[in-house]
Amino acid sequence: MTAESLSPPEAAEETEPTPLRMRSVMGSFASGVTVVTGLGRDGAPVGFACQSFASVSLEPALVLFCADHRGRAWPRIRESGRFTVNILAAEQADLCGRFGSSRGRKYEGLHWELSRWGTPSLPGVLTRVHADVYDVHGAGDHDVVVGRVLALETVADREPMLFFRGGFGVESPAAAVSAPDVWGWGDHWG
Repeated sequence: MTAESLSPPEAAEETEPTPLRMRSVMGSFASGVTVVTGLGRDGAPVGFACQSFASVSLEPALVLFCADHRGRAWPRIRESGRFTVNILAAEQADLCGRFGSSRGRKYEGLHWELSRWGTPSLPGVLTRVHADVYDVHGAGDHDVVVGRVLALETVADREPMLFFRGGFGVESPAAAVSAPDVWGWGDHWG
């Protein structure tokens, strides 16, 4: 292929990466939704909704998530050194809303169990990934957390929750089920 045979790129809007524009543009990348849970040193359960989650390595088994280092839950999970990533099913918008806000009691009235790894396991999720905090890298207003996987649990075989352009599912933005208003705009996840 030569430079002459390449067609010009299609016209696109280019803007400065303001926080609002970053959120809008990055929302075009559909992602799964998780709830990262752990116990504080006082033994109280903590957790937060997180859509920045990925596999890093197969050997050793490593995963990563990103958490706002100004949040309330992540610093407590970091102190304990262990967490569980609960991967949500499509119909778990209520669970997402519960853990996606800094307001309210996340575990109040919720049936959950303590895993053999000493972390909260949430009900009805697709999968759980139990891990130790392996490494943490500061990156702007978030921490990139690498976890060494201890165990994997497949809980259910259903459709995953997807977050796309401010809503759940990948239908047109007008048809998508809107995420709760409290989901991230004014809150600090983590």
